[in-house]
Amino acid sequence: MAKQIEVAGLDAYYGAHKAIEDITMTIEPRTVTAFIGPSGCGKSTFLRTLNRMHEVVPGARVEGKVRLEDQDLYGPDVDPVSVRRTIGMVFQRPNPFPTMSIYDNVAAGLRLNGRFSRSELDGIVESSLKGANLWNEVRDRLNKPGSGLSGGQQQRLCIARAIAVRPQVLLMDEPCSALDPISTLAIEDLISSLKQDYTIVIVTHNMQQAARVSDKTAFFNLAGQGQPGKLIEMDDTSRIFTNPGQKATEDYITGRFG
Repeated sequence: MAKQIEVAGLDAYYGAHKAIEDITMTIEPRTVTAFIGPSGCGKSTFLRTLNRMHEVVPGARVEGKVRLEDQDLYGPDVDPVSVRRTIGMVFQRPNPFPTMSIYDNVAAGLRLNGRFSRSELDGIVESSLKGANLWNEVRDRLNKPGSGLSGGQQQRLCIARAIAVRPQVLLMDEPCSALDPISTLAIEDLISSLKQDYTIVIVTHNMQQAARVSDKTAFFNLAGQGQPGKLIEMDDTSRIFTNPGQKATEDYITGRFG
């Protein structure tokens, strides 16, 4: 299912303000790519351009190219909803639908996207919860509210909801920032297993997390307050953390700024 993403000359705007400038990169399938950099450098903005969530903000727009394999995701005939189905997203804070049961949270996207029999839904819900390493913890309470789960369980429920519709790419915007260390470890283990089937992109402020879970790391920075964020360098994670090509990358990773 995993597919390659190619980005070329991407600029993103909020009204007249240019948030990121001239981003070009290739994100390989069945890998974990981490975006790191100081706050305000455009990591999350760039992440949201990959599945057209950026344009949900009034006045926001994108210039440049984003391709999923051979498809131009910003082509005139491309449905943004279809893009978001193909490229799923997990947000910073767990956001299960509060009035829905665990079962209905996972099945929500399926019911919106097509007609499934109850037995088909049962099978997909079970496989998605297993894929999110949550099935054994909730199998006996599927009809209980998703909001009754712990924070780490809620985040894994959101991951199960995202993979239920069979995306090709998973975007994760600081998925562990609101979680305790044990829940964070569970999510990191899950990310490592999910990359066998998906292309995964994660934004993180945790340098150790980026080093642990990612295959590639991209460092973003900005020249000054009000300036657009830029991609400084992207390389294998082992190289970025041991022998980066740019001094700014080394300074950020070693804690000299940011």
